[in-house]
Amino acid sequence: MKLITDIRRVHRYFSAQAMVLAMGVQGAWVSIPDDLRSSVPHWVPQVVTGVLLVAGIVGRCIDQTPATPKPTVPPSV
Repeated sequence: MKLITDIRRVHRYFSAQAMVLAMGVQGAWVSIPDDLRSSVPHWVPQVVTGVLLVAGIVGRCIDQTPATPKPTVPPSV
């Protein structure tokens, strides 16, 4: 297994952000009191987590390297 070359910039990738959000949804769901949790349909956190994980997979398949800025041309006088 080999790490990506720019591991220090992984927090900027959409795929990593989607995975962290999915973890956050599951963590928040566990920490919500039972009486509040019973008012939300049981499938909602599962669907939200699933959508975030699929978005992370799609984001990982897309090239996420930052675009190179176009060189600025000084205005002619």
